[in-house]
Amino acid sequence: MGIRYYAYAFDADVTEQALAAPQLVISADPLADAWGLPHGFRSGVADEQAVPQADMLYLDKAWSLLQAVTRPHWIDEPARPAYRMFEGDVTFNPDGSHKAWLRAISPDELIDIASDVASINDDDVAAALRDPDELSGGASADIEYATEYLHSAQRFTSELARTGRGFVYTIR
Repeated sequence: MGIRYYAYAFDADVTEQALAAPQLVISADPLADAWGLPHGFRSGVADEQAVPQADMLYLDKAWSLLQAVTRPHWIDEPARPAYRMFEGDVTFNPDGSHKAWLRAISPDELIDIASDVASINDDDVAAALRDPDELSGGASADIEYATEYLHSAQRFTSELARTGRGFVYTIR
């Protein structure tokens, strides 16, 4: 199935709890939530995202591309605020299993993140993902894919900042 990114919003009044135990904010079956299927599904027809878009961000596998767009490019360069919401990866264990990445973003921290995410445009994505070894100047499918999910992240963080909410995300 692949490693995917899911984020769930939380209200400001539960910030302490979300920071202390972020796993409690994440659904038991985020893929089902994202695809509009019942929890524990084995087969079915996807309808639409089951959790309202204001409450959940699904970045599928585009999180790693957005991570590449926002990460520091030089050793001594500080990470931009937007990187905080894309940073991370699963930890692979010797037995083949993996441990999910999990992070809570407080409503206060979200303000800078949302502003920075909003400042990223389609040209920034193309420039960051362009493969200098390709004659065509870039991996257009990756650029289009990342741009689509960047727009989702912009809407999600903008709405959360406007309403004073935070979020927890997992990469699993």
